[in-house]
Amino acid sequence: MNRRRPFLLLAAAALACAACGGGGTSSSGGSQKALSSSDRAGKTLTIYGFGTGDDVAVNRAKVAKAALAPAKVKNPEGAFAPEAFLTRVAAGDVPDVIYVDRQQIATLAAKGALDPIDECVKDQSIDTSQYNKAALDEVTYQGKLYALPEFTNQRTIIVNDKAARDAGLDPGSISTTNWNELLRQAKAMTRMSGGQLSRIGFDPKIPEFFIMWTHANGAELVNSDGTKVDFTNPKVVQALEYTKSLVDAQGGWNRFKAFRDTWDFFGKHNQVAADQIGAWPMESWYYNVIAQNSPDAKVTAVPFTDRKGKPFTFISGSGWAIPHGAKNPALACTWMKEMTSVKAWLAAAKARAAATAQKGQVFTGLYTANSVADRKILDDVYQPQSPAYDKAVKLLVDVQRNAIAFPPSPAGAKIQDALTNAINKVLVGEASPRAALQQAQAAAQRAIDQATTGS
Repeated sequence: MNRRRPFLLLAAAALACAACGGGGTSSSGGSQKALSSSDRAGKTLTIYGFGTGDDVAVNRAKVAKAALAPAKVKNPEGAFAPEAFLTRVAAGDVPDVIYVDRQQIATLAAKGALDPIDECVKDQSIDTSQYNKAALDEVTYQGKLYALPEFTNQRTIIVNDKAARDAGLDPGSISTTNWNELLRQAKAMTRMSGGQLSRIGFDPKIPEFFIMWTHANGAELVNSDGTKVDFTNPKVVQALEYTKSLVDAQGGWNRFKAFRDTWDFFGKHNQVAADQIGAWPMESWYYNVIAQNSPDAKVTAVPFTDRKGKPFTFISGSGWAIPHGAKNPALACTWMKEMTSVKAWLAAAKARAAATAQKGQVFTGLYTANSVADRKILDDVYQPQSPAYDKAVKLLVDVQRNAIAFPPSPAGAKIQDALTNAINKVLVGEASPRAALQQAQAAAQRAIDQATTGS
């Protein structure tokens, strides 16, 4: 018996319902124009996928709720789950606004489950130039905007100063520009004890950040409209061969992963504090983990660069979208606008900075898809604390000017799954880079074609 059949039927019904009236048009629930205070009275905005959140979410929500008053806001706990969302749509229980990974936007839009927000942007005077271009591109499908982006979660390289200096290296010299030199640096920072790793010199963070290595090598995994993959490009194959060579030079995948799995990643004995890592690319939020849990650990932030030396970053994150059939699209638009506004981000940043200062901790900034907000937080909220963190915070703002992201695709998750499976096969020795990427290319392209044709 196929236990997934009930869900598949619900999903089919949901999508059929979503397409009623024509997916890709303005909301079937009404206009996205801002409502007057009197028109908002007695209404309730329903949110799905946001949950209660942390202090940053709470403080921004205060700003958004004030803009919606006297309308009320219903925000149950729980993260966005595609199956649960489609089940709700099938039952006619459509939330007004959803908080969802940006990589799911194109998939949902292609199925008719979301409304474009171009009317929202125009009628509520939302300046889209304030948002990071790569983040906006993630939520734009077939020329229409379907969401407003939130955090960027950009990646830079974090260097453990002690490990670099032990190897006779300047922490600031760790670089992805010269791959031969990086391999030498990785070997120099690696430590083995009794045949086991005691320090990884450089973790390339694959499969998670493989897109950075391919971009650095001059190749793109997916075309700009998300309809074609290029996994078999010789430069992609070369990037996988190289990153695997980094792992092989540091004990091989089995030792590498087994050692990495022992780290106290979120604790005071994390891999930097315990001197278990030399350097690795990592998301922006990890600077806060180090600052709060191991304030005495010395780190240096350096940009990830392409092979010509140009700094760039890879971003990802969530966004706000309006489901097709939402009853209160105007309230949803106002909520999205306010939650991603400079005003809301500044309020959250000031509160976070004050709270960390009261605890005697370092404020490591906030990094959003609102470029104007990021610059104002850096200029007006952030206060110099230490040369290392001052450099890191400035870099995390500046590097977003040259950001990349996975292009929006109706098969976004399946593309990334195919690529991840291929890389894992290579790491464990089940397939060569070329063979694994050929298989992934076929699987990913098939998923795109099926999503595009609906077959």
